[in-house]
Amino acid sequence: MDEENELDSMQGISDEKMTDLFNASIEIENEISRLKNVPIARYDVVQKKAYFEYPDGHIEYAKEA
Repeated sequence: MDEENELDSMQGISDEKMTDLFNASIEIENEISRLKNVPIARYDVVQKKAYFEYPDGHIEYAKEA
């Protein structure tokens, strides 16, 4: 994607670079959660259900309301 919108040209950050920065920030937050022994909320696209992934690797699907 080579097109730039007005904000990109004003700030000097392309959409692709912003997406890369966003993805990196998510990875950092997930690693922080693992270090704090906090589960990470994720979504299973195959089963179409939300779940929690715990630092030890086990998964618990969220209960439906």
